[in-house]
Amino acid sequence: MIEIDGSAGEGGGQILRTSLALSMCTGLPFTLTKIRSGRAKPGLMRQHLTCVNAAAEVCGAEVHGIELNSQLLSFAPGSVRAGDYSFNVGTAGSCTLVLQTVWPALLMADAPSRLKLGGGTHNPMAPPFHFLERSYAPLMRRLGANVELTLRRLGFYPAGGGEIEVAIWPAQDKLRPFDLKDRGAKVEGFAECFAPALPRSVARRELEQLGAALGWSTDQLREAPARQNEGPGNALMATLVYENLSEVFTQFGEKGVSAEKVARDLVREVRAYQVCEAALGPHLADQWALPLALAVWKGQCEASYTCTELTPHARTNFEVIERFLPVRFSTLGAGNGWTVLARPA
Repeated sequence: MIEIDGSAGEGGGQILRTSLALSMCTGLPFTLTKIRSGRAKPGLMRQHLTCVNAAAEVCGAEVHGIELNSQLLSFAPGSVRAGDYSFNVGTAGSCTLVLQTVWPALLMADAPSRLKLGGGTHNPMAPPFHFLERSYAPLMRRLGANVELTLRRLGFYPAGGGEIEVAIWPAQDKLRPFDLKDRGAKVEGFAECFAPALPRSVARRELEQLGAALGWSTDQLREAPARQNEGPGNALMATLVYENLSEVFTQFGEKGVSAEKVARDLVREVRAYQVCEAALGPHLADQWALPLALAVWKGQCEASYTCTELTPHARTNFEVIERFLPVRFSTLGAGNGWTVLARPA
């Protein structure tokens, strides 16, 4: 039984999700205490409960402490089972975080799986659907893990109601770690604004502000189609496509925040990435650690990547991964970025 302190490091929900994912992959049970104890609303929220329930269904786990606001959870996994699954957060909580909880385990199954996920598709503090589709999934395919993602319906806070469909193929014997140290040549950059059920002027103002600041032409600025019943919501996204990867940056509009401020905040994110030569941005550097560690474990060879920033979120994720896998992370400052090395223990 692995014992994990949920208040350690960054102290958020990712400690739970990484623990669940790797418990299923390795068959190792764990106990998690002090879950999100430093948060304004500590313990398990509804989207965390959905993650636990989804994990338990995928592997037939024995679980204790699965209730709202619980700060103690024990999870003893069974065998991962491929199949057709449907998981709905029931609120605007992120369904992409539910996907990232079960995705690694279903790679270890013996047959393809299909998922139908409901909830928020574009949430602050969670990977938006387009980040997974354009940044994360292509790297997973290079790793040997084939997946198809389909967005059926947008879902924003507070309404939710989004829907994603995912097909995952088994890859246990196909995972091959690789180095990712260079972005490669720039291919293109473009911005999109999703603003269902909001005046069209909101999207135009955000795109115009961003375009003027980054020097992008009108054909790089796109008002994304959205149905009225997918809102109200507002997500402004910038996608930077390079030879070796794509990065997606997102800012969300909310009441009392001007369209111009949303655009300015996104411009700051994009510029911070552009002035650094490292391959991965801060969010992808965090998200990439777990699948790369699985490939290092299975392939018994090391791999590295460069990133613009190492967040507390990423460093905490490294520590949790090391509790479950015989893999060790080391980091080294490199220019104005970082190099992360994952190697077999």
